[in-house]
Amino acid sequence: MDDNREDSLEKSAQNSKQEEEKGPDAVDRIECTGIPNGGSGSPAAVRLYKRRWLVVFLFSSYSLSNAYQWIQYGIISNIIVKFYSVEAFAVDWLSMVFMLTYIPFIFPVSWLLDKKGLRVTALLANALNCAGTWIKVASARPDLFGVTMLGQFASSLAQVFILGMPSRLASVWFGADEVSTACSIGVFGNQMGIAIGFLVPPILVPNVDDMNELAHHIRIMFYISAGVATLIFVLVVIVFQEKPEIPPTQAQVQARSISPDEYSYMASILRLLRNKPFMLLVVSYGLNVGCFYAVSTLLNRMIIEHYPNEEVNAGRIGLTIVIAGMVGSLICGIWLDKTKTYKQTTLVVYLLSLTGMLVYAFTLNLGHLWVVFITAGVLGFFMTGYLPLGFEFAVELTYPESEGTSSGLLNCSAQIFGIIFTICQGKIIDKWGTLPGNIFLCIFLLIGAVLTGFIKSDLRRQKANLQSMVHTASVSISACAA
Repeated sequence: MDDNREDSLEKSAQNSKQEEEKGPDAVDRIECTGIPNGGSGSPAAVRLYKRRWLVVFLFSSYSLSNAYQWIQYGIISNIIVKFYSVEAFAVDWLSMVFMLTYIPFIFPVSWLLDKKGLRVTALLANALNCAGTWIKVASARPDLFGVTMLGQFASSLAQVFILGMPSRLASVWFGADEVSTACSIGVFGNQMGIAIGFLVPPILVPNVDDMNELAHHIRIMFYISAGVATLIFVLVVIVFQEKPEIPPTQAQVQARSISPDEYSYMASILRLLRNKPFMLLVVSYGLNVGCFYAVSTLLNRMIIEHYPNEEVNAGRIGLTIVIAGMVGSLICGIWLDKTKTYKQTTLVVYLLSLTGMLVYAFTLNLGHLWVVFITAGVLGFFMTGYLPLGFEFAVELTYPESEGTSSGLLNCSAQIFGIIFTICQGKIIDKWGTLPGNIFLCIFLLIGAVLTGFIKSDLRRQKANLQSMVHTASVSISACAA
């Protein structure tokens, strides 16, 4: 029996040595787990590949391109209203179509992500995103508002394939101590796209009265976004990989051991709907992110009401919100990897988002733009920084369910509340002004914070990794004792 154990250990060592010699995509770390490999009882290796950083960078890039298109109209809404001769509410729908499209399509897209994987989903996302940008190139005429809406619809379909991927990509490619950071990087790309969407359109499209000149500037904006989207599409086709040959964590080893025939998408959805802590998170996440969508969509209108002819500064304020949020996202992701305090961190950040929204609401009309920059930055740091917290907390509460499915439900809630809040806040601003509109959002942030406090912190993924580590340690001790 001792001879068999020695033979097994020797074969494992030889296999590890062979894997290390595979070339430039080589391993950063190899570990042994206590998970049976093929039922043979021999330990299965887990590995971190350097390629994981390239994969998450590519994802962040095409998420950036898509998020830019979501906000590129809203931040110059007064100019778009003039160019296409439509009402402000019609221009608001150029942003809200992203939210509306997500709701019916998220379930088939989540099913596709589970069945076909990351690469097919990435290819479809980029094909739709690229198509949307080129349709909009053809819409730079005052009588073609319908065409620009069609292009925005194609881009909004691409978003359905993108928003649920960060947590899934992080779990498939990254180690147990990196997943929250990797998810933050994935969300980082989306936030960077929103930041560029706030900054660039007011610079590229000045508020001029000559319609031909305005059409020229809008066409340039569309050509730039189409060129970037096309380049990223080509890179994804060439480089983007489905998954590493060897899984990065014990949790992924277990996930891969589940046969596709044993997995039912509808059964997974039903299990998630019966998961009370997760459903509380779905509602609270939707309230927070829905408020962010409303603020982003209506930012131009709020700033212009108090600071006329400040379109460029409105864009810069939006940029400040998102850049601060990107910093907040990365800090929160690193903090989660270090502490694993998912509920506590989520609740604190939620309460600080509410505080930031209150401060922003009561200082917007003071007449000092520098004050708005500061308060908007504080709001963005916590409200946008909340995004990866929600994703990662959801994965912990729902493991071993598909990350794409749990993320999809979170985002579906966010889109529903985003549409409701954008329409309602827009109407309130038109009738009573910006302060009542922002107080409206504060009320729902308070409700979301209370719901977050009731979430039971059942960290299932952490338990799975811990159990595997304990099992590995016990096997190692037994081997040494023998």
